[in-house]
Amino acid sequence: MIGTIEELELFFLEHDLPVYSRENFDNFVDKKHIGLNVPSIHITGTNGKGSTANFIYNIYRSAGYRVGMYLSPYFGSCLKSIYLAGENIKIEDYLRIFNFYYDDFIKFNLTSFEMQTIVAYSFFNEQKVDLAIIEVGMGGDIDATNIITPLLSIITSVSLEHTSYLGRSVSEIAHTKAGIIKERRPCLVGKLDESALFAVKEVANYFDAKVYIVDDFHHEQIDGETIKFDYYPYHDLKIRTHSFYQLKNASIAVEAIKILMDKFVVEEKAIKAGLSEPLLEYRYEFLNSNTIIDGAHNPEAVSNLVETLEKDIKRPIHVLFASFRDKNIDLILPMLQKASSSVTITTFPHKRSRTKEEYFLYLDDYQFVDDYLKAYLSLTEQYPDDVILITGSLYFVSLFKEEFKKL
Repeated sequence: MIGTIEELELFFLEHDLPVYSRENFDNFVDKKHIGLNVPSIHITGTNGKGSTANFIYNIYRSAGYRVGMYLSPYFGSCLKSIYLAGENIKIEDYLRIFNFYYDDFIKFNLTSFEMQTIVAYSFFNEQKVDLAIIEVGMGGDIDATNIITPLLSIITSVSLEHTSYLGRSVSEIAHTKAGIIKERRPCLVGKLDESALFAVKEVANYFDAKVYIVDDFHHEQIDGETIKFDYYPYHDLKIRTHSFYQLKNASIAVEAIKILMDKFVVEEKAIKAGLSEPLLEYRYEFLNSNTIIDGAHNPEAVSNLVETLEKDIKRPIHVLFASFRDKNIDLILPMLQKASSSVTITTFPHKRSRTKEEYFLYLDDYQFVDDYLKAYLSLTEQYPDDVILITGSLYFVSLFKEEFKKL
């Protein structure tokens, strides 16, 4: 049994197993008759799934519904993965549910993410939420979250990532993500390329599920601290950021609200209020006037980030970059180099972090500094009037933000 949040976090760290299989989890689910017994929306995608989930969550909250949200990954405390009515789950609730299943978690040798998913689903069930917004951990078809029949499945985007698990091509990855589609339940997709959309429609046709494609947003422009835009039939919607790539996620969220309007009525004022709520951390977040953090960690996300930088920043930019070793830095680093005045590479404490030795092919082209905080302070000293961008990994920027608070 676990008694404190510190013990719980250590337990999850020890059970962070490199397993992408549903055998143990399915045995546990069948034995314990576990499921999510409240209405839900299930969201997957290479990029944007967390932000899209957050927009939808805030819109329904603004409309007065009692809404839960489960996000992955989380940073810092595991309590940050489960939300209800604008707050994180309380530690006493988390421990109570976790300890109820503790012996079975051990018996069935579940991974940390599988256990966390069970806690989230059990919590939403007992709280009888009106709606649960569920973000996939990775992929779709055999993800631990995929034991539900949602009102709506959402695929935000599809590009190459986690190829050793999800597929070697965009089409294969799209097919894997389409595993969250359920029989005669609608599916909403972002702007996918032709091969990805074909794969999704193939799965949807098999399940007799209607496919909706997000529409275009229009008349986007920076308006003070926000971006104002139109999305049919709504005018003058605002999101609280200068990150133009978030318009894609906000548009998917609005389209989702429209699709489910017959089940959950939402007035225009609630849509506007929900969209204008704060974004999730680490997404084009300004820590001060000269420091931006963004968790872009694959070529698609970095391309979206670069597009935003070109529109929003008129000063020189210096990049501090670190990533996990499985990321495609052959594509990412040149993109960042083209959009900035300098790129410094670094590392961070994590078992999957790329080390100096693993950057050896790039050391002639980019300066490497082992200590990311010293690298940042050096950049601010050299370029006091320029912008410093910290990026490459959500985990890395979360660590950086915690250290930045101590400066």
